[in-house]
Parts: sequence; structure tokens; C-alpha cells
Amino acid sequence: MMLDWNGYREQVLATVTELARTSPDTVRGYRQLSDAGSKKNLRGAKTRELIARAVAVTLQCAGCITIHTNAALKEGATRDEIVEALAVAIAVNAGAALVYSTRVLDAYAATASTAT
Repeated sequence: MMLDWNGYREQVLATVTELARTSPDTVRGYRQLSDAGSKKNLRGAKTRELIARAVAVTLQCAGCITIHTNAALKEGATRDEIVEALAVAIAVNAGAALVYSTRVLDAYAATASTAT
């Protein structure tokens, strides 16, 4: 079943608003951190949103995906630009799996040499 992304985004935003009422400093701190990354605006809002989407995929955060997809579209991102950013996320995830696989082999070598 396909997720209702628009409804989900609204639900996330509403729940964050509730959280802000209960713990305003937490959400204010998050907002300050988020805003700090855009102060110099060297790459522009669209590029930041494309990066955010790629990171959201890497972290498997559905809420981040819907929020940043909407923001990327508002900043003028095209489908092709989004797909290109996703290709980077896919490549990095595969690369990370490859690099972390070396840890498994190192652990195996260390364990096998001491196993009885």
C-alpha cells in the first residue's frame, strides 16, 4: 500500500507542533541547528534540500523524506535533480556497506586466530 505522503507530512508537522508546545527548547534548539547550516547560503536552498533528501534516504527517515521532498519542490528541484541526489545516496550506502564489510573480515580474522 502506498503511503499518503502529503497526509503524513501534515501529521508530522502537527506532531512536531505539539512537541514544541510541550518542550519548546528542544524544538527551538533543533531549529537553531537547522538554520545555522544555511546562514552562509553558499550552495543555495535547493541544493541543501537535495542533500537533505539524500541523507534522509540514507537514514531511512520517512518524515525527513516527505518534509524535504516538499521543500525541494518549493525550491524548484526537478525530478531529475532529485533522482541524481538519490543516486549519490545509493552509491554512498553501497560504498559504506563495502567499507564496513572489511570490518567483518577483520573481526573474522581476529576471532578465527584465537578460536579453539
